[in-house]
Amino acid sequence: MADLLIVLTLALVVAAATAAVLTRDPARQALVLALLGLALAVLFTVLQSPDVALSQLAVGSALTPLMLLLAVRKARGRGRGRRSGRKRGPA
Repeated sequence: MADLLIVLTLALVVAAATAAVLTRDPARQALVLALLGLALAVLFTVLQSPDVALSQLAVGSALTPLMLLLAVRKARGRGRGRRSGRKRGPA
């Protein structure tokens, strides 16, 4: 029974990792990365490593995707400012 649970969680990790790679939009990619971190935390819990699971939950599911979303937001904000400056034309 334990082997089946490990195989199922490994399949969940593989599916989440594949979805993270195939997602094109950086904001959605950060959210899928959070799901991947959650799947890895479940895997570590199943493998009886609760300390690693808690670390993965904090860093992989919360902190890293949050930092990526903030970076994407800041990069998109800068891109808008540059585009509007170019469209004004000669004075």
